[in-house]
Amino acid sequence: MNSGVTFIGFGEAASSFAGAPEWAGNARSFDINAIDTKKTSVIACATSAEAIVGSNVIISVVTAEAAVDAARDAAKHIMAGALYFDMNSVSPGSKREAASIVEAAGAHYVDAAIMAPVQPALLSVPILLSGLSARAGRDALCALGFSNVQVIGDEVGQAATVKMLRSVMYKGVEALTAECLIACERAGVTGKVLESFGNNDWATGADYRLDRMLVHGTRRSAEMTEAAKTLLELGVAPLMTSGTIERQAQLGALGLKQPPEGLAMKLEKLVSSS
Repeated sequence: MNSGVTFIGFGEAASSFAGAPEWAGNARSFDINAIDTKKTSVIACATSAEAIVGSNVIISVVTAEAAVDAARDAAKHIMAGALYFDMNSVSPGSKREAASIVEAAGAHYVDAAIMAPVQPALLSVPILLSGLSARAGRDALCALGFSNVQVIGDEVGQAATVKMLRSVMYKGVEALTAECLIACERAGVTGKVLESFGNNDWATGADYRLDRMLVHGTRRSAEMTEAAKTLLELGVAPLMTSGTIERQAQLGALGLKQPPEGLAMKLEKLVSSS
């Protein structure tokens, strides 16, 4: 590990990575929101320039709508030959746009897709890489302690495509779960409907999915907007995904950083709020 590592954006993913013991005191970070230095060992920087200048590894983990702008800002300060890991949940087209900006500045762009929640996996979370610099990127991430990194191709956008199309299904199921169970609760048939699914533990699964939507729905809605762009890039109308965007945003708008405990309490909250 060296001090030439920078996080652009310091939300759940970056703070989880930086919290790994082997990262203590060995990374810089910049976020548009203030970083609580009491809860992290990273060096919080006042500007992106301060965080980026001199770093040979830049890891961008911002909100989906800010990903291209983050690349544009980083390109002003990044040194030639540095590796820029775009770990943002955006469409292949957005990744290619960001790549052209970063590479024009003389740095190496890596399309990176985080394929599972970073908690509790931390540095063992599965990450897919693509692009001409993906193999060099894999070596750099492994040297930093990441242990589940896979290169899937030489084209920027390949990793993003896998991530986005997976999200169409996974986050779509979340949205359908919320829609179904809110209606079940209103009708007073939640238990019977859950029982009708058979031996699958839908109650536990539903509780987890609602947790994710209530805490991260706004961010997930932005990601699904990018998933819709991906579908359009592929000539597929995002009919179901459009509903997912709206449902994720609806739950995220409740602003619950700590959702109610248990499925019954979550549904009670959702029914009273809808």
